[in-house]
Amino acid sequence: MAYWVLRSEPDAYSWDDLVRDGATEWNGVRNYTARNFLKEMAVGDEALFYHSNTEKAAVGIMAVTRTWQPDGDDGKWASVAVKPVRPLAHPVTLVAIKAEPKLANLMMLKQSRLSVSKVEPDEWALLLKMAET
Repeated sequence: MAYWVLRSEPDAYSWDDLVRDGATEWNGVRNYTARNFLKEMAVGDEALFYHSNTEKAAVGIMAVTRTWQPDGDDGKWASVAVKPVRPLAHPVTLVAIKAEPKLANLMMLKQSRLSVSKVEPDEWALLLKMAET
């Protein structure tokens, strides 16, 4: 299993929207690196749903339910299907993430413009632990 962060502006599509819908197509990603990460995803992979811009916090866990398919008419972009797994007990803010030295190499910090990024297993475990406190 692999782990990811998928970012969305909450006023465009939020965790509550995903819970209401029960599932969604994670589409509209228009960055080549992020697209390549979508293409790497496998069914059962988990991702943090991260509210960008206003909240700047991870708020829930999603599961990938279908691998990538073309997104758009030109076929060069990709999307995956996801469903909510559970909300985090406490949001993990960007401030808290940046303050944790063990997360210094977290890809979402290193490449902050990416809407899709990888999370290493040890980083994932720490982020989930942070959500419990």
